[in-house]
Amino acid sequence: MSSELLYLSIADVESLKISPRDAREAVLAVARGCRTGRDVSLPTSSIRIGPGHAFMSMMAGSETHGIAAVKWVAAAPVGLNDVRAGINGLICVSDYKTGEPIAVLDGNTITLIRTAALSAAAAVYLAPEAPTTIGFVGCGQQALSHLEAFVDLFPSLRKIHLLSRSLASAERVAVAASRKGLQPIIANDPEKLLNQSEIVVSMVPISPGLKPFLDARVLPSSSFVTAVDRGCSWLPETFTAFNTLVTHSLRQSTAPWDASGRAVESVKFHDDLEHLASGSSRPSAPMKAFFGFGGYAIADLALAELALRMARASGIGTHLPR
Repeated sequence: MSSELLYLSIADVESLKISPRDAREAVLAVARGCRTGRDVSLPTSSIRIGPGHAFMSMMAGSETHGIAAVKWVAAAPVGLNDVRAGINGLICVSDYKTGEPIAVLDGNTITLIRTAALSAAAAVYLAPEAPTTIGFVGCGQQALSHLEAFVDLFPSLRKIHLLSRSLASAERVAVAASRKGLQPIIANDPEKLLNQSEIVVSMVPISPGLKPFLDARVLPSSSFVTAVDRGCSWLPETFTAFNTLVTHSLRQSTAPWDASGRAVESVKFHDDLEHLASGSSRPSAPMKAFFGFGGYAIADLALAELALRMARASGIGTHLPR
């Protein structure tokens, strides 16, 4: 039995500088693995206390990568000016054959990378071919990781519209976008942002009193929405404006969420990333596409495996006795 674990802290994971391209390809590979049965991802198991307040576990196993992993996540509401992270997690990794625990990783940084990688992975198949405009609804930490992911995937991007309840957060993302050659436009009108964005990333956390405010009907006829918030910020009656509704796995998710965190009853997802990644091509006709997703354990496993491989090659991390 192994006598030690490799521990990767927040600083360790950040120092690896995992590229958006590598993260995206890692996610697509395990999505294909789930389709063939070589990789297995279980639905999130949750203890929900209230809006935006829960404890969750996400478990996956990969014959391909030779590991199994579980991510333990705690989510709690934070105030507008609170510096604490609203979501905190750890990832525990075991050997696939022996079951021996081999590593523990910070889950916060991995979650940021894998969430943006999931959005970009879906965009490979669903987004317009050479978009020039993107809009962010919400400008927290996920906005920065999504900026990295989409600038890498679409060098055609020229403008970014930013809508946030915090002007300081919007300005921070605007500075980062400017450094990447995008023209930032801080918005105060959701309808105008949607109408002028070929790609929209909605990242509005579920919180007490949240009311949906995004109207899919005003999106361009050729557009792609990735809903990190699983759709809770979108007016449920406008989901029918999308030509296709896609999720990470139809085995795990059936419909977008409403503002209370419940599945919208009026629509169903049509397709999933596991199918798209296994041989689909970009649609030729203009379409409005929606990608809504939540915890996808196999994506966390994929990024954990990539991080561990890179860390071992570079001698990064701390070896801890069991």
